[in-house]
Amino acid sequence: MLTGELRNQVDKIWDAFWSGGIANPLEVIEQITYLLFLRRLDDLHTLQELKAQRLKKPIERRIFPEGKDPKKLPYDQLRWSRFKNTEPREMYRIVGEHVFPFLRSLGGDESTYAHHMKDARFTIPTAALLAKVVDLLDNVPMDDRDTKGDLYEYMLGKIASAGQNGQFRTPRHIIRLMVEMVEPKPTDVVCDPACGTCGFLVAVGEYLRERHPETLTDPKLRQHFHRGLFHGFDFDNTMLRIGSMNMLLHGVENPDIVYRDSLSQDHAGEEEKYTLVLANPPFAGSLDYENTAKDLLQVVKTKKTELLFLALFPPPYVNRGPETRCCDLVTQRRIQALRRRFHRHLALHKNELGRHRSGLVL
Repeated sequence: MLTGELRNQVDKIWDAFWSGGIANPLEVIEQITYLLFLRRLDDLHTLQELKAQRLKKPIERRIFPEGKDPKKLPYDQLRWSRFKNTEPREMYRIVGEHVFPFLRSLGGDESTYAHHMKDARFTIPTAALLAKVVDLLDNVPMDDRDTKGDLYEYMLGKIASAGQNGQFRTPRHIIRLMVEMVEPKPTDVVCDPACGTCGFLVAVGEYLRERHPETLTDPKLRQHFHRGLFHGFDFDNTMLRIGSMNMLLHGVENPDIVYRDSLSQDHAGEEEKYTLVLANPPFAGSLDYENTAKDLLQVVKTKKTELLFLALFPPPYVNRGPETRCCDLVTQRRIQALRRRFHRHLALHKNELGRHRSGLVL
């Protein structure tokens, strides 16, 4: 639970960006995620150093290599704990000319977030703003999983209050309701084909921690939780970075958050792979028929994106097992269209679909 003091700290960071010339909330949260990721890399490297000291062995996995980068600066100087203590102009030079090129070529970190760093852009305009933001972020407690997860959720909430960018975020109480309806299990394979900030996947993780504590105590279930349970698709690289960081800060080590246009790409390799699908697809979009996956048009011929997303489940995404669940968010004005367009398809597959348990939030 966030205290008023922590909320004020986040508000100060946001205000610093605003007064420093960055008003786009997505750009603000993206720059914050880069800096949080740098801080996390430094923390992980420090843990490796402490482990090596205790065991009196060399460091097993160095995040920051030995030696110097291509511009002859020691890699050790790229660590958060090092550059945060330099004067503003030198910090700005190190971060812009050395740290971000290092991030774009990063391969040592195993998290899915590292795979979305190739397009990382440093857009903080001044040394004074960078120094102020680094100083504010350094004072935010990030040791406790619940605290850092709630902090990032609070930051993401600012996207929802920023006009048109609210489309990227579903209210938390709606997400919680939908998750409780489908009752996730530790053995599920969960997918959000329009994941955005990964709010549904985060909520599933929190539900499992609360309702199924064995998820993180049983070795096999723990491995599945960190590396096999969560799958999210989006075609916006900024949202992939934000969503991956959201999962990371909520304690999921390596979720499968990948670039994929769920409506335009055929679904070979994804057929009947998932036991649970949760989604809040975009309501306002439409696609040309030639840009729509052919297997979806075989289910329903429409240009409306929310209807095309519904065609993803049950098949092709959801398997045909008795424990399969789907939960989607649709608007009331689309219910009649859904009934008309899917009535014939559902009638043809009535016996098959009777084995599926699904939820529909109106």
